[in-house]
Amino acid sequence: MTTLIIVDDHAVVRSGLMLLLNGREELQVIGEAADGDEGIRLAKELKPDVVLMDLSMPHGKDGLTATQELKQAAPESAILILTMHDDDEYLFRAIHAGASGYILKSAPHEELLGAIRSVASGQAYLYPTATRRLMSEYVERFRSGDGGGSFETLSEREKEIVSHVALGYSNKEIAEQLVISIKTVESHKANVMEKLGLKTRPELVKYAMKKGLLHFE
Repeated sequence: MTTLIIVDDHAVVRSGLMLLLNGREELQVIGEAADGDEGIRLAKELKPDVVLMDLSMPHGKDGLTATQELKQAAPESAILILTMHDDDEYLFRAIHAGASGYILKSAPHEELLGAIRSVASGQAYLYPTATRRLMSEYVERFRSGDGGGSFETLSEREKEIVSHVALGYSNKEIAEQLVISIKTVESHKANVMEKLGLKTRPELVKYAMKKGLLHFE
């Protein structure tokens, strides 16, 4: 029996998933949460085999932050991202955060069930087009001699974050200007610093100046 918890801010989505998954003899949903904080608490308490994690949750921790913390707090649980975001940036960040799989909410039921079986057995799962994009990305990086830690590894959103941080904006101000959550800003900043091998704001300012990322009004 594979046990699961569902972390999604939409009650209708949680109900639909519970109906689908509990209808299978080999699957059992043992908990549900509406935000990342509650998802982390439940996973630590119930120790499910698989956590189905949404990415965009407006209250509490978002899915990426929760995934990162869950891998530390409950490493025995596999995390399968179930999201509407068919986006390379989210895909790479989810993998980096420690997710075992990434599948779209638009996927057929059988594909979702197959993804759950894969991550529960210790394997990774990416939906087909994501797998092709991931492979293409790595092939291109190796061809260009870029093994990481360079400007090309930053997404467009991360470049925006670099510019705003270097100009002295607070996390709250950046979140307001880019219309994203403060948690998302913090997550972007952490990823940028890690990718670029930087540790301090002065280093980031120098980097931003070198790359022409500072845009004064």
